[in-house]
Amino acid sequence: MGDTDTKTLLVDTKTRMSGIIEYAKRDLASVRTGRASVSIIDSVQVDAYDTKMPLNQVASLSIPEPTLIVAQPFDPSLLNTIEKAIQAANLGLNPNNDGKVVRIPIPSLTDERRKELSRQVHKLIEESRNTIRRVRRDTNDKLKKLLKSNEISEDNEQRTLDDVQKITDRHIHTLDDLQKKKDNELLTH
Repeated sequence: MGDTDTKTLLVDTKTRMSGIIEYAKRDLASVRTGRASVSIIDSVQVDAYDTKMPLNQVASLSIPEPTLIVAQPFDPSLLNTIEKAIQAANLGLNPNNDGKVVRIPIPSLTDERRKELSRQVHKLIEESRNTIRRVRRDTNDKLKKLLKSNEISEDNEQRTLDDVQKITDRHIHTLDDLQKKKDNELLTH
């Protein structure tokens, strides 16, 4: 019985930590690096059809050049609404429309802004690290309870604690790599 409990606990721990990594990747993708990427505008919500909809559901998005995103509305009557939604998103972008599409030029970043964004990346990654550590602590607490109620042996607890630490270390290492990669993008373009 104890082995099953610890295996389930390990699978749950991996799943939760992997979810944290996915959130971090998504958050990092929205940090602008001076190069066009549709993930920069993922957070933009457009008022359409009596509801708020993600931009990519009301327009096709393309990157015709490295510093430009073009949003082509599926419904041309949403052109101005899309432009306003991008401005309202406070992403530092100044879209304009030519009557057919919304052009979103991506301004180059100043050194000051790059450093500011780098700090933002570090803060985001540190929050993710802390969340992973909370998952580890939660799992370790569950293991202690299993030991206390004699559902697992001390050896099993120790082995599983070691496994939890290895899983934690792997996920923290992944976050460190994500941070280095994003910093590199920010500081070298």
